[in-house]
This record gives sequence, structure tokens and C-alpha cells, in this order.
Amino acid sequence: MTFIRSFRFVCLMVALALAGCVAAPPHTAPAAVGVPVIYRIDPADTVHIQFRMLDSVNALRRAAAVPALGLSAELTAAAATHARDMALQNRPWHFGSDGSSPIDRARAAGYGGRVLGETISETYEAEIETIAAWMGRQDTRAVLVDPMARDLGLGFFQEPSGKIWWALMTGDAGVAAAR
Repeated sequence: MTFIRSFRFVCLMVALALAGCVAAPPHTAPAAVGVPVIYRIDPADTVHIQFRMLDSVNALRRAAAVPALGLSAELTAAAATHARDMALQNRPWHFGSDGSSPIDRARAAGYGGRVLGETISETYEAEIETIAAWMGRQDTRAVLVDPMARDLGLGFFQEPSGKIWWALMTGDAGVAAAR
């Protein structure tokens, strides 16, 4: 009996010793200490980014037990226009340089439904970090998980510095727009 206990003890000690011999994975440092790595968007990836964001938002909506959204070309056009306009104005806000509102931009892009919300961001972060930031705020989270929404539009504009202006719009094309 003591032989079995001693044997188990020795096996445990050998296993622990061997576990300490496993090499740690190499640590990769940033390009230079203190210099952030800029997330660059390749224009060819625009559609992939839009669908990644749509999938991410829909995953959050599933968790909130609300219907999934579909990508709307019209809301996407309105959001892209606004993202570029915010960059030109150099300020994140919901009004265009021409005084347009999200509703005005959606109508101008041909969206026939009701605009329910818009979230915007001025950041250097990728799309997933941007959604996480929106989910961290009650007002923008409410736009993403609005149970009335059925459509999503997403636009962005990246400056040469790497700053990204994001605009996401939600709506319901099944409801006639208020006239």
C-alpha cells in the first residue's frame, strides 16, 4: 500500500517537474514601445466588415431575444454618407454639414421605412471593439437591440491617420415612413 502511495507521489512530482519545463509561447511586442498599432481597413474588405458587424449585432440581438436584422443597401448608403461627412466636419454628431438628420439621409438614399436609430463613433478601433463600446452605453445599446428594428445600415470612413468614423443606422422597412 505504501509502495502505491509512494509511486503516485513520485508520478505527481515528475508530472509537475515536466510541466515546468514546457516552453512559454513567444511574446510579441508592438512595433515600437509606446506606438499603437493602427487598424487599417482595406477598401476591398468593406463588404466583409459590414457582414461581420451585422453578424455581431445579430448575435447580440439573439442574446436579447429580439429578431435578427437584415443589411439594407439604402441605410448603408445613408450611413456611409454620414461617416464621410462627420470626418469632413471633424466632429461626431448626428447632423450632417447640410443640417440633415438621420431621417433625412435615409430618405435621400431611398429608404422607405421608418428610421429607428443611429449610432456613431470616432475611433481608431476595429469594428468589434466599436460594437463593444456601443454595447457598453445604454443609449447606443438600445439602438442595437431595439426589438422594433428589422434593417441595419453600416458605413465608415477611415482617414489617412487611421481614425475611423463609424455610422450605424437601424430601421423598419415594414413600416411606412412618417410623412
